[in-house]
Parts: sequence; structure tokens; C-alpha cells
Amino acid sequence: MGMIVIVDDDPAIAHLISDALEDEQLETIVFENPGAALNYILSAPRDISLILLDIMMPNLSGMEICRTIRDKVDCPIIIVSAKGKTLDTVLGLEMGADDYISKPFVVEEFVARIKAHLRREKRTALSPEEGVIRVGEIQLRVGSYEVYKNGQVVPVSTREFQLLQYLMENVGKVLTREQIFSHVWDTEFGDIGTVAVNIKSIRDKIDPDNKYIKTVWGVGYKFINAR
Repeated sequence: MGMIVIVDDDPAIAHLISDALEDEQLETIVFENPGAALNYILSAPRDISLILLDIMMPNLSGMEICRTIRDKVDCPIIIVSAKGKTLDTVLGLEMGADDYISKPFVVEEFVARIKAHLRREKRTALSPEEGVIRVGEIQLRVGSYEVYKNGQVVPVSTREFQLLQYLMENVGKVLTREQIFSHVWDTEFGDIGTVAVNIKSIRDKIDPDNKYIKTVWGVGYKFINAR
């Protein structure tokens, strides 16, 4: 297991997170200076298991760091934002973040979310599934985590890929938000609203006309074979 990088200019929050994760025998490194964090990440991208980025930092925001590093690291990137900052959350996901966690948070739930990401990454690294899933114009290459529409590659985050894969594997079936969150995020803890945020991001990228991903109001979503 590699290093967990925590980037937050609030030392109290940064070290609270670090202490909680290290209690779980996870190795962390804390940066209160975002520029120093960026230099560290770029110098050793393969030694990092997960990156936690606060959005609001002076001089260099978490958004800017995410945009800079996304194509240079394979690990999950999680943004941490103040509750209610929906626009910040959407922008972070569009820049390649895999998930977001709202402040203030319950430490136990925060740690559970991080551990769920690490479990999923470990499973993927040990036993990547090969194969292709096709529905209409959309194609997923499961082994390489690539999405294509009409033969053109569409950049998506790891979390968006996992969500899209779950929907496409259950084409025509209504999935509740709770089912999606439990399966894709691999935890019962956290903000279920993250499902809607990620659905919006996926729609913007592959389904702007809402041909494939249908909202079932009050229930959840289903992926249909549009023709």
C-alpha cells in the first residue's frame, strides 16, 4: 500500500484526517502548502495510493492541482469541499476527481469512505476484468477503464467509469440511488447526493440528450438501449 497524500491548509483538519487514517495502519503525508504537495505528487506518482485535496487553498487551489495531476497519477483523487458547494463539486469531478467528501464530516464515516476506495483499487490491481460492454453507441473496455462513444474515446474518472459500468451491466433495470451508492462506493456511509453529481457529469460527457441514462423520479436511474 502506497502513501495517502493529504493536502489542506487547515492544519487541524489535515492532522485530524492523518491521525484517523494512521490509526488504521495507513501511511499518510500531510501538506499545508499546496505548491509543495504538487511537487511531491509529480515527483513520485506511482508511490501514492490516494490523494485528498481541499478545494479552497491560497495561491493554488485543489481544482488546479487536480487538473495538473489527473493524467499523471492512476490513484483515486478525492476532493474535500464545504457542504453545499455543489458547483465546486461538479467542477472537481469534471477535472477528474473520483469522489468528493463534504465538510464537516464524521471522522468514522470519512475513514470508511477512504478505505472503500483503497479496497476497490486493490481489487482492480490484483484482478482486472477483461471484456467489452456495448450498449448503443457507448462502449466500455473494462480491462483498460476506457469509454468510447461512436468510436471516440471519452475521458472519465475511475468513479464515473465504475458507475457507468454498473448501469450498463444492468441495462433496462431501475437501480435505486442506495443500490448505486452501496455498489459503486462500496460503503454505507457518506453523502448519497454524490450519485446525482456523478450522473450529471457522465451525462455531460456521453449523454447530453438523455438518450441512455433515464431518471426514475423518487427512485433512481436506469440505462436503456437507445436506438
